[in-house]
Amino acid sequence: MKLINRRLALGGMALALGAPRILRAQGGGWQPTRPIQLVVGFAPGGGSDVIARIMAEAAAPFIPQPMVVVNRPGAGGALAAEQVARALPDGHTLLLAGGSESTSLPAHREVPYDPKKSFRAVIRLTRHPHFICVRGKGGRFTTMQQVIAAARAEPGRMTHGSAGAGTLSHSLFIMLEQRAKLEFLHVPYTGGGPVAQALLSGDIDLGVQASDELGGLVASGDIKPIAVASAERAVSQPDVPTLRELGFDVVADNQKGWVGPAGMTDEMVAFYHDRFRQGMAAPAWRRFLERLGEADGYADGPGFQTAMDTLLDDIRAALRRS
Repeated sequence: MKLINRRLALGGMALALGAPRILRAQGGGWQPTRPIQLVVGFAPGGGSDVIARIMAEAAAPFIPQPMVVVNRPGAGGALAAEQVARALPDGHTLLLAGGSESTSLPAHREVPYDPKKSFRAVIRLTRHPHFICVRGKGGRFTTMQQVIAAARAEPGRMTHGSAGAGTLSHSLFIMLEQRAKLEFLHVPYTGGGPVAQALLSGDIDLGVQASDELGGLVASGDIKPIAVASAERAVSQPDVPTLRELGFDVVADNQKGWVGPAGMTDEMVAFYHDRFRQGMAAPAWRRFLERLGEADGYADGPGFQTAMDTLLDDIRAALRRS
C-alpha cells in the first residue's frame, strides 16, 4: 500500500495532463468545459487521497476534461468541505466526502457549512468498516464480551484511542457508551496510524481502525479486531462479529464518495454519477478493492446523502443523551 501511495502521490500530475478518452456518445448533454477540481480534506498519501487518485485514474477515460486532485488538509476535513460548499455550482468542483467532515464533526461543533444542505451528493465509492481493536500479542483481551465486562467493572478507566476529538472514530465510542451504558476514557490522537502505535505499545486498551488501515497488523497478530461497527460482517474480516450481533445497535462506516456544491443541476450530477460508476468497473478500481478485501461500496447520490444524514443524526442523538 505504501508503494501505491507513493506512486499515486508522485504521479498525480499525470491526471492533469489528460488521459486517453474512451467516451460514449454524449447526446448533447452537459459536459465540463475545463479541468475538474477533486478536493480532498486530507494530506497526500493518506487513505482519502489514495481513493481520490485511484478513482480519478479509473474514470479518466470517460470524462472529457482532466481531473486534478487538490489536497486541502485541516480541521478533520472541514476546511475542504467549506471550500467546496462555497464554490460555484458549475460542475467543476467536487469534494471527497462521507467521513468525519460530513457525519461527525458537525455533531460536535459548529462548522461553516450545513452537511445536509450545502452539498449535492453524486455517488458513494467506498464503505469501509470501522473495527474496534485491541492489542494482539501480549494483550489482555480477545473478545468484545471481555471488554464490556471489564468496562462495567471499572467505569471510566478503560481507555480508547481515536483519530481526534469529534472524528467518526471518537463518535463511534460515544454511541457505544450511550447504548451499552458504559463509560470509557477518551484519548485523542492525530490519525489512525498513531492509534495503532498506541495499541501496539499498550498505551491504550482499545482503538478504532478502518479496514484500509489494518494492513498486515492483523495478519501478524499484533492487533486483533474484536467487533465491527457495520450493519453486516466485513468481507475482509468475516470472523469478527458486528456490534449489532453483540447487542449494541451501533453502525458507523467510514464512507467516501463525491459531492458537489448545492445548486449543481440534475444533468451535472447524472454526468458524473454515470462516469464514476463506469470507473468503479475499471481494472484499476477493482484491483484496489481486491487489495483491501472489501466489497463494492456503491450508492447513488440520494442513497449516499441518506446514509450520511442517518449517521449524523445518530451521533447527534447519542451526544444529547450522553
